[in-house]
Amino acid sequence: MSQKIDTIIFDLDGTLLDSLTDLTNSVNHVMTAYGFPTHSEDAIRQMVGNGIGVLMEKAIPGGRDFPQFDDCLKDFQEHYEVHKSDYTKTFPGIMELLKNASEAGYQMAVVSNKFELAVKGLCKNFFFPYITTAIGESPQIARKPAPDTVFAAMKELNVSPEQCVYVGDSEVDMATAANSGIPCISVSWGFRSRESLLEQGAPANLIADTAADVLKVLSAMQD
Repeated sequence: MSQKIDTIIFDLDGTLLDSLTDLTNSVNHVMTAYGFPTHSEDAIRQMVGNGIGVLMEKAIPGGRDFPQFDDCLKDFQEHYEVHKSDYTKTFPGIMELLKNASEAGYQMAVVSNKFELAVKGLCKNFFFPYITTAIGESPQIARKPAPDTVFAAMKELNVSPEQCVYVGDSEVDMATAANSGIPCISVSWGFRSRESLLEQGAPANLIADTAADVLKVLSAMQD
């Protein structure tokens, strides 16, 4: 590798934060309000990864064809903004990973398909001072797997693709990294299992099973 990787770009939900309960509760708030059946956390786990528009499209019977879909989306956002930290917590070992990465000289950022306001708020609440660059979904920028959010993070950190690695938990993250021209470390503790990641094409040597494995995999990549 010609240039040393010194920047880690993380996905948020399912990678750094265990946010499934709060996401499920906000979805089910909308389901109940509009008279739809509610969803289990396991069902929501399979729906996340492509932003709240796709999440709600999958959760609502009829999806975007439901006449009040836009109202449902707005209601979800308003409920989630208030309740996004009720049960959300970092996955085991994440804070140690960020601390160790920072002390080792890595710059870090978060890019997420969660809406921008929530991404910035969660990163400030959970990850300051380790991560201050946080890019979420907004009308001005294409969501993952388009590379735009990754490129926005690179621009803010003033780094090139050769300096970066992407860390995420889903097939969307693998595609995002590929579209951005950077390697991807997949994590197996999030919304997708190790088996699912392997089926989606993740190389076995680029899967981290614990937070501590991320820097080990990264170190092996650069040997």
